[in-house]
Amino acid sequence: MPLRFTKMHGLGNDFMVLDLVHQQAELTAEKVCEWSHRKTGIGFDQLLIIAGTTTPGCDFAYRIYNADGDEVEHCGNGARCITRFVVDKGLSSLSEFTFEMARGTIATRLEANGEVTVDMRPPVLIPAQIPFKAAKQAVTYPLRVAGRDYQISAVSMGNPHAVMLVDDVETFPVLELGPQVEHHPAFPQRVNAGFMQILNSREIRLRVYERGAGETLACGTGACAAVVAGRLRGLLDEQVLVHTHGGDMHIAWAGDDTSVWKTGPAVTVFEGQIEP
Repeated sequence: MPLRFTKMHGLGNDFMVLDLVHQQAELTAEKVCEWSHRKTGIGFDQLLIIAGTTTPGCDFAYRIYNADGDEVEHCGNGARCITRFVVDKGLSSLSEFTFEMARGTIATRLEANGEVTVDMRPPVLIPAQIPFKAAKQAVTYPLRVAGRDYQISAVSMGNPHAVMLVDDVETFPVLELGPQVEHHPAFPQRVNAGFMQILNSREIRLRVYERGAGETLACGTGACAAVVAGRLRGLLDEQVLVHTHGGDMHIAWAGDDTSVWKTGPAVTVFEGQIEP
C-alpha cells in the first residue's frame, strides 16, 4: 500500500514527513537515503516521523533521520514543522504539544500568526555530555582544521554543535571546512559546524554544515547554539534575530540554566504518495 507523505520546510530546511499514527512502514537507512536523493527520490534534509507514544505527559513520538539514514537526536526546524503537521492533519485539536524524542522531550506552541515557538531546553556545555573531547569546560576551545588553528564554542542543543566566529559568512569557505569540522576526531559522534557573523548585539548571520546532511538553508538547533555561543562570549543580547539563507528566526536565551526559545515559520510544500 502506498505511503502518504507531506513535504515541508522551515526556512528552506526541508523535510519529508510521515504519519505513522495511521500508517505503518519499515524504515531502513538505505530506504531513507533513497527517498532523500534530490534527483531520483523526494529530496530532503531530514525525514520526520510522527507516531503514537506511551510516555506519560507526551502527545506524540517524534523521530528524525538525516538524509544519510542516521537517526539523530534533535532538529529545531523539524519540531516546528511537525507541530504544524499535527494541527493541519487534524491529529490533535491542541495548540501546545510535548513530543517524545529519541533523547528526552520537546515542547512546542503554535502561535496565532501561524509561526511555531519551540522550547529548546537549556544548552549543554559540559564537554563529555556534548560529546566533545576537552580537558575542561571553557567558553572557547582551539580546534585545528586543515592545518590552521581556529577557536570554536562547543554546545549541545540535544545534538552537538561547533560554532566558529567569522568575519563574513558569505566569503568564508564553509563548504571546504564544514566537512572537516563535522568529522573532527574531537567530536566522537561527529558535529554540526556553525559559522556565525555578528552584525550587532541583536542580529547575526549564520551558515551551518549539518552532520549527515551537508549545508542546509537553515538549522534551528544551530541558530540556538550560535546565540548561546555569542552570549557566552559577551557579544549578544538576550533576544537575537538570526539570518540564514532560508530566512529569519528569533532566538531568545536568558542565560545560565534557562531554556533557549526559538520562533519561526513552518510551511507545507506538497502532498504525495510513495511505494514503501
